[in-house]
Amino acid sequence: MNGWLLAAIIAIITAIVIAKRLRGEPVNARELFIAPLVLIAIGVTTLAKADHLTGGDVAWATAGAALGCTLGALRGATVQLFARDGVLWQRYTGRTFLVAALSLLTMAGYGLLATKLGMHENARPLQLGIGISFLGESLAVAHRGLTTGTPFATERGRR
Repeated sequence: MNGWLLAAIIAIITAIVIAKRLRGEPVNARELFIAPLVLIAIGVTTLAKADHLTGGDVAWATAGAALGCTLGALRGATVQLFARDGVLWQRYTGRTFLVAALSLLTMAGYGLLATKLGMHENARPLQLGIGISFLGESLAVAHRGLTTGTPFATERGRR
């Protein structure tokens, strides 16, 4: 797939998710997980096709995935959850964006360190990092949502 086309698809998916969550949207289990899983699948495919990966690259990528998922979960802890129309809703807050900015800086630093210590640049697909981060956020939101006792929305947004 063309690199620019892939970048455009990733940017569009990310922008749609952020815009919907900034406005507020019903929490739907499928929608929580579909975007992260698509991005992760693209990232894993890209990683599998990368040439000259070493065990060290895999170790750095695995540790980076764990860090990205953790930072995503921290971001998920800042998402506002509330009941509306009998179902659970979510909305990004100012703290969500603050944690996102700090996460980006942390992951950029991690990437620089990994590259300086020998990780191949093609062992860090951007879409994998974004997908893992959104997965961590989704896991945190889903867990918090389940503890509220308010049902998640169905595919049509209502119970």
